[in-house]
Amino acid sequence: MSGYDETYRHSIERPEEFWGAAALGITWDQPPATVYDGARWFPDGRLNTCYNAIDRHVAAGRGGQPALIHDSPVTGTSRTYTYAELLDEVARTAGMLRDLGVTAGDTVVIYMPMVPEAVVAMLACARLGAVHLVVFGGFAARELAVRIDHARPKVVLSASCGIEPSRVVAYKPLLDAALEQAAHRPERCVILQRPQCAAELREGRDLDWAPAVADAEPAGCVSVAATDPLYVLYTSGTTGVPKGVVRDNGGHAVALHWSMANVYGAAPGEVYWAASDVGWVVGHSYIVYAPLLAGCTTVLYEGKPVGTPDPGAFWRVVSTYGVRTLFTAPTAIRAIKKEDPYGEYMKKWDLSGLRYLFLAGERLDPDTYHWASDLLGIPVLDHWWQTETGWPIAANCAGIERLPVKPGSPTKAVPGWDVHVLDPDGRDCPPGVEGAVTIKLPLPPGALPTLYRDEARYARSYLRRYPGHYLTGDGGHLDEDGYLYVMGRIDDVINVAGHRLSTGAMEEVVAAHPDVAECAVVGVADPLKGQVPMGFVVLKAGAARDPAQVEQELVALVRERIGPVAAFRRAVVVARLPKTRSGKILRATMRNIADGEPYETPSTIEDPATLPEIAEAVKGV
Repeated sequence: MSGYDETYRHSIERPEEFWGAAALGITWDQPPATVYDGARWFPDGRLNTCYNAIDRHVAAGRGGQPALIHDSPVTGTSRTYTYAELLDEVARTAGMLRDLGVTAGDTVVIYMPMVPEAVVAMLACARLGAVHLVVFGGFAARELAVRIDHARPKVVLSASCGIEPSRVVAYKPLLDAALEQAAHRPERCVILQRPQCAAELREGRDLDWAPAVADAEPAGCVSVAATDPLYVLYTSGTTGVPKGVVRDNGGHAVALHWSMANVYGAAPGEVYWAASDVGWVVGHSYIVYAPLLAGCTTVLYEGKPVGTPDPGAFWRVVSTYGVRTLFTAPTAIRAIKKEDPYGEYMKKWDLSGLRYLFLAGERLDPDTYHWASDLLGIPVLDHWWQTETGWPIAANCAGIERLPVKPGSPTKAVPGWDVHVLDPDGRDCPPGVEGAVTIKLPLPPGALPTLYRDEARYARSYLRRYPGHYLTGDGGHLDEDGYLYVMGRIDDVINVAGHRLSTGAMEEVVAAHPDVAECAVVGVADPLKGQVPMGFVVLKAGAARDPAQVEQELVALVRERIGPVAAFRRAVVVARLPKTRSGKILRATMRNIADGEPYETPSTIEDPATLPEIAEAVKGV
């Protein structure tokens, strides 16, 4: 087997040969004669992603192998589906969608909690060649409405409720409110009734999931072009029209199948657990598609790292099901560490089968790395990627060659990703010098080919700043050994517990308050979540309000409009905001002040006295 250097060089110097070989791991209806045509990967290939994820394993005689384990401490239940059982559920659900008029190319919005039917829904759409758009269940009605209007789904699939450790969250009223706000009207809504909270169904529009699926005849797999979209996933960007990342069928299947063995070192039949949510890209890639494409057993967990019921929750799941590879966010490990600093709950479970802990979603701080590494006694492997890329850009590739760990770095670029750090003039930065992290084109298979219904925005957001390169939006540097260090976003998107959220969207909500004249929201460091938003607010002249009351109202407003996932809990009323002479708010400087970091007064500042005012205001938070 080739080592890292040889494999990486092959992928960059002879990409068509490299990915042509990787494509042999996928079952094609029409094998691609062309690997790359200068614009798209596998342009003349045809396949079905659902067939590759389920049917082919059953056809190969592995129908009795566990495919999906659902573990739900919030309901006290668990269930294992074999590949054959999962195939039956998916085929019948696809039949239901077919009977509702869903065909290849139609869109279906999925607004569901962490239940097996969410996974089934995604695969059923893929089976028909329909495009699924999963909206995280924590989003408020307004956010859901915006996505429904943009996606224009034929059908919405939802559930009566989601379940948090301390409460039941009714989804159906949120969906009803979203549909009242949206201009687009889906033809049907199919609602999974959960026993914890029954939903009221609207006659003529809403269907009860269980009988609708039970009455359906199973649907077969529809062959689609490799370049046809599999799904759209909305990611944070500037306010206004949602930014829908498109994932194609062919490149996605090839890249994710390749990544399981080569990045994660996972083999068919092994239990792989990505402790995330199906609403995020990690859930799409590494709860649903990649493990099933690779013939692994995947775990779907409806719970939290702590509080369901204790900080040993993750270790219970690992021990109970024989998890070999665990992938989660540093936030989860920090939460466990906070509640169980000496690993006492960890010692209660047999973790001898756990081979790797992979962490991603935000920067892995060295303290968290050392804590997990010392207690678990296994490789703890940082890696870095994005919603847009769909799979890891930089990682310590366990299935190729494990390289020495450098805490604070996700190691080196994964084969296929030609990573650069560029200065403002587009030149490569020397080792140790920070710049913009970019990827030289073409992007490998599996990365976004465009934005949904917005090619111009795709070019503007990712390609225009550095011609010939994809702009990741992150800043960082390479060291003398080629290790990448990603230091944070260079735009207005912050990373809250692994969830990318737009500060611009929060500013829009805050600015809508009748007493607010202007505002700025910045991401400040948080020991648990990585970053949390902090709002700085200037009240309108003559607003005779108690600042504390206004701050409470703003927190409630962001929670209502964006959802609790925003973790917006700090708002500070200030007399004025620091600005440049051209009127630009100095957000980066404000972030440094809030983080207690040293800062320099920018030469372009309009009034230097505003910065000590911000520092004084932050002291009281």
